[in-house]
Amino acid sequence: MTTETMPSHKRSRDEEDSLTTTTETVPPPHKLSKVEEDRLSMLTDDVLLCILGRVSSRMAVRTSVLSKRWKYLPWLLPELTIDVKDFLPDPCPDPVEAKHIEEAMLSLTKATRTFLANQQRESTFSNLDIRLYLINTFLCEIGSLVGYAVDGGLLKEFELSVHDQTDPRDCSDENMLQRAEEIDRFFSAYPSVVHCLTWLSLQNVNFGKLDMNHVLFDCCKELKHLSLYQCDTGMWSLFRIDAPSSKICVLELIKCRFGRLEVVCLPKLEKLSWDTWVSECAPLAFGSVPSLEELELSCGAICDQHAFKLSELLHGTTSIHTLTLDFQGEKLWVLPEMKQLSTAFNKLRELRVRGIFVEFDILWTSAFLVAAPSIEVLQIEVWEHPCDVDDAREGSFSERKSPHWEMDFHDSKNLLLKELEIVGFKSLEQQFTFIRSLLERSPNLQKIVLREAEKCDYCDAFDVPSKFPKKDEQDKVAGKIRDGMFSPQIIFDE
Repeated sequence: MTTETMPSHKRSRDEEDSLTTTTETVPPPHKLSKVEEDRLSMLTDDVLLCILGRVSSRMAVRTSVLSKRWKYLPWLLPELTIDVKDFLPDPCPDPVEAKHIEEAMLSLTKATRTFLANQQRESTFSNLDIRLYLINTFLCEIGSLVGYAVDGGLLKEFELSVHDQTDPRDCSDENMLQRAEEIDRFFSAYPSVVHCLTWLSLQNVNFGKLDMNHVLFDCCKELKHLSLYQCDTGMWSLFRIDAPSSKICVLELIKCRFGRLEVVCLPKLEKLSWDTWVSECAPLAFGSVPSLEELELSCGAICDQHAFKLSELLHGTTSIHTLTLDFQGEKLWVLPEMKQLSTAFNKLRELRVRGIFVEFDILWTSAFLVAAPSIEVLQIEVWEHPCDVDDAREGSFSERKSPHWEMDFHDSKNLLLKELEIVGFKSLEQQFTFIRSLLERSPNLQKIVLREAEKCDYCDAFDVPSKFPKKDEQDKVAGKIRDGMFSPQIIFDE
């Protein structure tokens, strides 16, 4: 496939218009005063490239058209992001109309051609990030352009994000299966693209008719970051990842319908994040993951989900230093444990326990500190949303019940705990009791950060007054926490 190339100073007016932006943090040169433009012109290329690197590709090209000083700079950028959403109307309609999607993809294709096929470019891209919609009429040219840049040594690393405007609830299995086939065809048609692919983000894809492990791990040998949003091999399916040669460092799963994920072998995996699963029991099992350091598990348990032992889920991990558990304001999906967690928690340094329903006691979280005396930072987030009342919750969620864990501290100490953060703090006796309990067992706890509860757009409609301590109440609250016995720094962060 041949692609027409032309210097930036000979680009057509239509192409320039397609790259015009509407809102940016840095004003274009033609909107600056003469003095301001002269000051910018005096800056060195590396400083100007740093500025261009913080704006969209549309703005970067626009500066080359309207300012002689910046004329060649966009083609010297070492890293570039071309996002189709930058070419949508502003304000963008919701939902986005098909014609706007097609127009945006046309502009994205022109922008990609402008950067990759421009004769003026002499340096190489260390990284190109393209975020697009899966429309076949444009994928051919984009694949050819990227493949040509890779084969010509112009591009070293490629990141691909495939957007989808379809609501997951409106996306049929047929649509999801078709998307998988289109992605597989794209990978097969442009092997050079796949060979330098380091970041991949997919939405609404069902690999039920394909070998998901082969497509994502065997073919994408340089892939380091994989993000899947509502992707699976079919409802309640088992997904086994056995990729000893994979370079995957980060794996993100969001609302994927796997019945279970078994990470048999991912030797380079450093971070795994799973937001919302459908499994009835423990959704995850580990085999060989020697590099795993960060684990994030977030889910609002529905009626047919059973609690599981966290120690069994973490079996096989040996290096986790940061753990996040988010219950999203629903019942707990972990069973009471303390010392059983010691093996998995032996290197744990930072623990975040989020989404604890406001009416639940939080003293039970101390069990984690008994299992992990090496924790240095502890964050507790209390879930309190005025919009989240019983009659507004979906019927799939079960009754909320406060956890009852038997606490047996045996004079345990947390000598390394330095910082405690409570999000959603209120002057409740249970919270004072919890903080003082930690202060008694943590002699090095010198910093306590108290933050106001986070709200969503729906909460604002209820217009519920904040229960976070006001300025004139904060000294009294701090005094009650210290209780004449302790002296930590207490920070109120509204």
